[in-house]
Amino acid sequence: MSISKNTLSFLSKLKQHNNKVWFDENRSSYFEAKTDIIHFVDALLPQLRKFDKQIEPELSADKCVFRIFRDVRFSANKTPYKSNMGAAINPGGKKAAVPGYYVHIEPGNSFVAGGSYLPQAADLAKYRQEIDYNFDEFNDIIQNKTFKKFFGNLDPEHKLARPPKGYTADNPAIDYLKLKSFIVFRNFTDKEVTAPDFDKQVVATCNAMFPLMQFLRRSLD
Repeated sequence: MSISKNTLSFLSKLKQHNNKVWFDENRSSYFEAKTDIIHFVDALLPQLRKFDKQIEPELSADKCVFRIFRDVRFSANKTPYKSNMGAAINPGGKKAAVPGYYVHIEPGNSFVAGGSYLPQAADLAKYRQEIDYNFDEFNDIIQNKTFKKFFGNLDPEHKLARPPKGYTADNPAIDYLKLKSFIVFRNFTDKEVTAPDFDKQVVATCNAMFPLMQFLRRSLD
């Protein structure tokens, strides 16, 4: 199953005309694109459940897909709409602070990610403790050939310059303990997004990161 070319076309036009007048005039195209994303996520869910049993049978796409309307109250960017469509697929859906998968559809910038993005301090401390206590296991996960083929390594964007409190610079896991997010991602071209097997590529990507999901979720127990 693929994402429709019409969905990418709508998002491209929305980026150029990000205002309420244009959006209202093209609301039917928005609903078509939203329906496309919902159908795609609904098709993903049973495939993901085959290996990730924590994704509840009652979880549906409407609990995963994010609104396209931006919250501009505390943002310098006052454009009212996102130029992408995204879905968080994890136990409990998009509102649950549980490590899971994220599908991002945006012309020229589509990707599948997973893990825990900028978690709260208490959860961040738990992740770091689990990595510190079980670094051999964690290292085996991120050094796995399939993991490295899909992702290379964890995303280093959000990282402390110095060791976090309670850890020393000579800790074998220090490069990972400095992280403030524990996420991986894989980019997809527009051609790949609109290909008939895109759902299979997303599922394979999520399967490759599943050992990391298990490790992170266990950290919170």
